[in-house]
Amino acid sequence: MTDNLDAYIERAIEWASRKLDSTDYRLLCLAFVEDAYEQANGIEMFGGSSAQESADLYGASLNRASPPKGSFVFYSSSGEVDGEMKYWGHVGLCIGNGEVIHAWDRVRINPYLEVEELTPAPGWTKPQYIGWSPVERILEGYRVKDWNVEG
Repeated sequence: MTDNLDAYIERAIEWASRKLDSTDYRLLCLAFVEDAYEQANGIEMFGGSSAQESADLYGASLNRASPPKGSFVFYSSSGEVDGEMKYWGHVGLCIGNGEVIHAWDRVRINPYLEVEELTPAPGWTKPQYIGWSPVERILEGYRVKDWNVEG
């Protein structure tokens, strides 16, 4: 896996970049970043059920410096989804140079700290930077899928 790490990262970023401006992942930020790795690399990942749960699971708060390319970058945020109000969090994929691609109102690219300045959906709190999790951690326990890789 370590030998292929850079290739996994590049394919995930390429996949995510092709989704720029798409609204298909509105309120599905975790699905977006997981799909970037899974769909582009033909794998299945096993994280939390929300961005906040994944941030806690991956220990993102231990990494507060500028995130490295390929890492998941986490934010705390709360709001209502399907009638349930809770801390869902928010997550993006670092594409390098301190920028993240993430699903907000649409898939977009922002400097990782400027995500905190985005206007949240009505009833949601502004995202607050938690930290990041390295690729080695987010891919821990992954498995190869039988599906075709999206090109």
